[in-house]
Amino acid sequence: MNRFNRIFLTVIPLSLLTCVGCKELIPHDTQSMLAPRFQRSELVGVVAGFGTTFAAMPDLVAMLRRKSSAGMNPRMASIMGIFQIVWVYYGLLIVSRPVVVWNVIAVLTNSLSVAAYAHFARKERSRAANR
Repeated sequence: MNRFNRIFLTVIPLSLLTCVGCKELIPHDTQSMLAPRFQRSELVGVVAGFGTTFAAMPDLVAMLRRKSSAGMNPRMASIMGIFQIVWVYYGLLIVSRPVVVWNVIAVLTNSLSVAAYAHFARKERSRAANR
């Protein structure tokens, strides 16, 4: 047996034994002290959702400011929108408000990005055709 296998077969059982004895270290989903109506996991979901939902916003704002589709990839926004719809469905399945709310907002943001891209790309094509 080579050295890696010996180490692996020694470390894995010891790790499992250690984890079994650390039940108190596992975070439990308790009420938040900041907002008692919410579970702690929901508040973490709200914060995480805010960050990921608005991550695409700088590109949308930049595109609207420069009134150009340059630098925008509509396929990326479309793919993200499709998978965010899947996330909304998942949020409904697990009954998670943060997952549903943030992904509905993200779907709307990505829809705006794709619509703005289509609008500016159409304008750019008509300008190029008129030259």
